Order: sequence, then C-alpha cells, then structure tokens
Amino acid sequence: MKTNYVLIDYESVQPSALAVLEKEHFKVLVFVGANQTKVSFDLAAKLQRLGPKASYVKITGNGPNALDFHIAFYIGQIAATEPEAYFHIISKDAGFDPLIAHLKSKKIFACRSRDVHDMPIVKAANTKTPAEKLAVVLDNLKHRGASKPRTVKTLSSTISSIFQKTLGEEELSAVLHQLQVQGFVEVAGTKVTYTLPN
Repeated sequence: MKTNYVLIDYESVQPSALAVLEKEHFKVLVFVGANQTKVSFDLAAKLQRLGPKASYVKITGNGPNALDFHIAFYIGQIAATEPEAYFHIISKDAGFDPLIAHLKSKKIFACRSRDVHDMPIVKAANTKTPAEKLAVVLDNLKHRGASKPRTVKTLSSTISSIFQKTLGEEELSAVLHQLQVQGFVEVAGTKVTYTLPN
C-alpha cells in the first residue's frame, strides 16, 4: 500500500482526532509556525504514539505564506524519492488548491482537507452503508475534473483504490451498478461517460 503523508498546517488546524492515522501506511508531519511557541499536550501525546512515523517541522522566518512554502518544499522533496506517495494537506487555507491542481497535473497524488476526518481515505474507511460508499465515490469523481476514468476497467480500479482495495468483488460491482442506476455513469461497451451532481 502506498504511503499517505499527512502534512498538517498547525497555524490553520489543530487536529484532535489523530487515532485514525495509527496505521502503517500513514506518516504525519506537523508544520508549526515560527511564532508558535507551544503545541497542545493532547497533540504531542497522540503524535508520540505514532513513533517515528510522526514529526514536527518548525518553520523559519515569517511572512504571509511562509508555512505554505515549507509544506510545498517537503511535498516536492518527498515526491522526488517516492513518486507513488499520496499527500494530504490538512489546512483551512484554500491557497493550497492551486498547488494541488499543479501536483495532480504532474501525476502526484494530493488533496487538501479541512480536518483529518475529512480526508478521503479516512471517509472511505469509515463508510458502512452502500449509500455512504456511493457518496465517497461521487465526491472523488467530482474532484477529478477532466481526469476521470474513461473505461469501466479504470473506473473499477479507481473505486478499489479509493477504498484501499478493501472492497470485495460483490461490493465493487454494487457501487458500479448504483452509479449506473442513478444516472451518474453511462457505460457504452467499455467506455464510461459521466453526469455528476454539482
């Protein structure tokens, strides 16, 4: 399973629920601003449980986007050595969105979430009902823009990846079937077209 790097903008978000990241495929970097002199005991204790899979990055210098540039630098550095890694920026700052669009254009997997619980991988892992699974898939497809899967095989593979390959054949087929029944996906031979909700 590919490594999921979670890069937390601590100036913007002080996450409390890090227990969901206590899995072997997560690595956490908490970026702390130059003027931030403290982190909460709660956060420190939770990160300590992650051992060497978690660390702090205290940025140097001040400026309106100093922390953002540090996060961008670390993503570039890690992506150069681990091109298959997935990057989750945890921040309320929409200024990261152009960076994420650029990373995607370079085939680097990245997204921004407002909190750890909003991360697509965490949402997918917490789905129970078929309706919840369908909602996660639709959300993923909407955020892909023009890079949506164009064949049934690629769409199936994409759905499987969203759920970290935990869906059985039957569940995967059920999700594909619901996409078609509800009119979000149209299949012609092996080709797929979309009519996604706004």
